[in-house]
Amino acid sequence: MTNPLAPGSLNGKRALVTGSSRGIGADTVTMLAEAGARVVINFRNKEKRAQQLADKIAAAGGEAIVVGADLTDADSVASMVAAIREAYEGLDILVMNASGGMESGMAEDYAMQLNRDAQVALLDAVVPILAPGARVVFVTSHQAHFIHTVETMPEYVPVALSKRAGEDALRAKIPELAEKGIEFVVVSGDMIEGTITATLLERANPGAIGARKEAAGRLYNVNEFAAEVAAAAVEPVPENNTRYVGDVSDFVGASTGE
Repeated sequence: MTNPLAPGSLNGKRALVTGSSRGIGADTVTMLAEAGARVVINFRNKEKRAQQLADKIAAAGGEAIVVGADLTDADSVASMVAAIREAYEGLDILVMNASGGMESGMAEDYAMQLNRDAQVALLDAVVPILAPGARVVFVTSHQAHFIHTVETMPEYVPVALSKRAGEDALRAKIPELAEKGIEFVVVSGDMIEGTITATLLERANPGAIGARKEAAGRLYNVNEFAAEVAAAAVEPVPENNTRYVGDVSDFVGASTGE
């Protein structure tokens, strides 16, 4: 899918996309840069890949800095915010894309630490450098957004519950953000082909993604979904602060999830 943002439409804007060294985050941050935004590429342990992406953006005439941070570590997040303040003085767009919980070898409550606690702490840390009129975008899945009313794959339940908990905690901050002139939107999509989550789910439950694709009719790929996330950073915030991507008939039949 082509970039939904017009060249130059984000000139003068500054954007941070968490988890942007690969996948949806990488495509999203690239689209924002192509539209003229000065971007921050955030990574946890893929520094080389993040730097390669920054070099690619620079070669295309854009501006990008690379800042590593473990979002579950308060000091690491504080260092990232300080680096952004020093480089760009502030931010106009925050895309909360980084998530996880299916990785092996992590603590039992890691999904909740990352998808709820770390997201709230990140927003609290970044709010002081968000400019009036800034936009915060939280990326989630239909399986998480509707987890309380629609069953999902057993292997994904802990992640789904933690993502929904994170979404709820962030939504609770909408009045506070609005007082500061900051807008908030959730982008919810079905399983995305080509993501690490889809790969891990398929590994844990062979055939799961194929079955979901058959039930849904089609699944978005990484680039298509990234285009929706990029658009959510600039287009008017929908009702209920929620932008649904693709067909949600399998989910809204049970409940709106709000």
